Amino acid sequence: MQFLFEGHVLDPDRRELRRGAEVIAIGPQVFDLLAYLVRNREHVVSKDDLLEAVWAGRIVSESTLTSHINAVRKAIGDSGEEQRLIKTIARKGFRFVATVTETQPAEGARSTEAEPATPDEPAALPLPDKPSIAVLPFQNMSGDPEQDYFADGVVEDIVTALSRIRWLFVVARNSSFTYKGRAVDVKQVGRELGVRYVLEGSVRKAANRVRITGQLVDATTGAHLWAERFEGTLDDIFELQDQVAASVVGAMAPQLERAEIERAQRTPTTSLTAYDCYLRGLAHVQQGSREAIDTALPLFYRAIELDPAFASAYGMAAWCYFWRKVNGWMADPAEDAEGIRLARKAIEQGRDDAVALTRGGHALSHFTGDLDASIALLDRAVMLNPSLAPAWFLGGYLRVWHGEADAAITHFSHAMRLSPLDPEMYRMQAGMAAAHLFAGRFDAASSWAEKAFTNLPSFLLVGCIVVASHALAQRMEQAQRARDHLLQLHPSLRISEITTWLPVLREEDIALLASGLRKAGLPE
Repeated sequence: MQFLFEGHVLDPDRRELRRGAEVIAIGPQVFDLLAYLVRNREHVVSKDDLLEAVWAGRIVSESTLTSHINAVRKAIGDSGEEQRLIKTIARKGFRFVATVTETQPAEGARSTEAEPATPDEPAALPLPDKPSIAVLPFQNMSGDPEQDYFADGVVEDIVTALSRIRWLFVVARNSSFTYKGRAVDVKQVGRELGVRYVLEGSVRKAANRVRITGQLVDATTGAHLWAERFEGTLDDIFELQDQVAASVVGAMAPQLERAEIERAQRTPTTSLTAYDCYLRGLAHVQQGSREAIDTALPLFYRAIELDPAFASAYGMAAWCYFWRKVNGWMADPAEDAEGIRLARKAIEQGRDDAVALTRGGHALSHFTGDLDASIALLDRAVMLNPSLAPAWFLGGYLRVWHGEADAAITHFSHAMRLSPLDPEMYRMQAGMAAAHLFAGRFDAASSWAEKAFTNLPSFLLVGCIVVASHALAQRMEQAQRARDHLLQLHPSLRISEITTWLPVLREEDIALLASGLRKAGLPE
């Protein structure tokens, strides 16, 4: 079912909000909030209703709820002053007041199969056994043919960056550029080049500024999956070209991954390939809960069984063991050894696989404590794929533990810019919190930690930072309340055990964290 209102189309099945042909990028909780308001538009919904529906009843601050309502209003062109679409009912809650029409999506939008060729068309090329994409030449909207070289350079950089993603089949530039200057149908492009996805875009130059837009389309259905706009100055046109390419790929890759995960989840479980198992496992890892990790790990083992050379699957399996370790979920000490085995296998099999090096290298740091070796592995991952957000934010964590708080913040900030709607955003927020804590910026630390806590209250590191940062900032009531929550989740948690699950290098950083926890009353 789709909901139409005020020129917008809300499609809950595709988790997509569109205004005309433009896909509006909004966060997952903002989307859920909008969908809930639209579905329940016949009555006023209370704040408690929203907390239960969107945050599953978790404790959320008033400011968090307000900021999400404001984000919904901004996405649909409303404001707190106008309240044309979403009305605040004093002391009662909110109501969606716009006129809404419900409609079923077109049949073509639900099909996942490419259309058969007509007698006048060549037969469609078969799709590869992994995600496939073609990047079409970007349109030069500047009215200046001299800018063609810039648009072509951006596309070449994007093709090169996408080619570094080992799980992706990328059509060569020479093939995709045969469509330059032609009006094309993306479905036809998909059939002729044998790809599931097509990236198209445009470049517009005005004075000393350049605006570049890109949109990702499912060529089998014509559905728009993602759209974004990037801007910059022409002070260094080639540097801008590189930055735009990195931003496009960094922001688009998670959308591609999400589309592939959804496709895999529609695949019958009786006919799974190694890659489908890997995707299903990845979807659970992104959730971060204990139950999700318990579901993901067997899927990665199955992927390895089906393909013993699947380096990324080894890396993600090792990472599951790491996640159990840092959240106090390991029931058997022998799991450390299995985590090390899998991490080393990922690194051995995936010397040129950025995902394997990222997940395996990061997990290894927590199992062995060798931060320098792990930092080198993640730096290599960044070199192999500069647009891989996890390589940046997990590299940021290693720098936090190594005592390089400001360098870590740079890494987290870059990861957030590359992937602003990333399903693992709460991990980036938690890393920011840890970096600010060790830098002595306790207000910033608690602010970032509260954001991560909202998305995953069971994250042990986040809980510790919330407690310590409030205590060190002399906010004892908040610190003790957070301490009680932490001990409910982990009754056996002790200050003396911090270094058994965090590879913090500097004694002064360990002492600072311990001091905050001790001040709040956490047991020694």
